[in-house]
Amino acid sequence: MELLITFLYILFVLSAIVLVVVILLQEGKGGGLTEALGTAGQQTFGVAASGIHKFTGWTGAIFLVCALGLHVLNRMKSEESVVGTSGPEVTAPTPPTDTAPPSGQ
Repeated sequence: MELLITFLYILFVLSAIVLVVVILLQEGKGGGLTEALGTAGQQTFGVAASGIHKFTGWTGAIFLVCALGLHVLNRMKSEESVVGTSGPEVTAPTPPTDTAPPSGQ
């Protein structure tokens, strides 16, 4: 389980970085980061940018699945007992029942 959690964390961080970069590269109303790349950026992510939108969707889906998977796995891991279930059951000591009446009466 530890290996799966580590793999999901790595995939989560990488997808977050890729998602930020891809969103910044998309052309918005003001041009965005594609203007900084010059004409090559406009040709790559210009009018026919359906490929970049699909890639953004898939990257967002991977990010969401990793986030949910990490939540579920960490939740299951935190419900495990540190002590474990084996071993004798420990109970509190019982007070003595044979008490004498107070002296002097």
